Amino acid sequence: MSPPLPEADERASSTGEVRNRIRIVIADDHDLYRRGMQAVIGLEPDLEIVAEAGSGAEAVEKVFEYEPDVVLLDVRMPGNSGIEACTAIKEKAPRTKILILTASDEESDLFSAIKAGASGYLLKDLPTEQIAEAVRLVHSGQSMIPPHMASQLIAEFSRLSNEPAKDSAPGPRLTDRELEVLALVARGKANKEIASMLFISENTVKNHVRNILEKLQLHSRVEAALYAMRRNLIEPDA
Repeated sequence: MSPPLPEADERASSTGEVRNRIRIVIADDHDLYRRGMQAVIGLEPDLEIVAEAGSGAEAVEKVFEYEPDVVLLDVRMPGNSGIEACTAIKEKAPRTKILILTASDEESDLFSAIKAGASGYLLKDLPTEQIAEAVRLVHSGQSMIPPHMASQLIAEFSRLSNEPAKDSAPGPRLTDRELEVLALVARGKANKEIASMLFISENTVKNHVRNILEKLQLHSRVEAALYAMRRNLIEPDA
């Protein structure tokens, strides 16, 4: 196992605020890209790359070792793919958020990533400041999908929602308030919007979303949206 990045050690020793930073593992098989992201994210006072990985298997190892808040994960890597790594990470470290950062705009990769538990899917051609902001949003519980791919995802959700459920067993019972929050999450509303619409605090919304995911054994808001549509808790075109 390689030691923590030198920059992380220096920041940890020079300030007591390191615990408030969002801790990140970046997994990409291109060393130059990883170094570039390290340099860029290193300029953000609230973000910190604690480890790097060059393969899917190594990414899983680094997550278990460093317990980061967010993983930046490429789809196409040698050995285990990013999708396989995503599945393994969510099984063993369900609280770690996964942001797919890739050059692939294939629909199949997007669908596979979301089903595997990714909280976001971004393309590498985005400006670096947008990637940094996406890390913050995913860490806060939001989902990130490129606008031009969102319509593809919605179409897939609509198709799946019209398919009969594989089992007819009732799901875990949600409270009335949790059902309200779930319906708004399925419509793509952010926590701040939900709080305003339901006249509750944003922190209360976060707690409801966390409880919903735990009860339904889901990994992301996108999965929760799909669940809501398949259970007819929201109309696909709402």
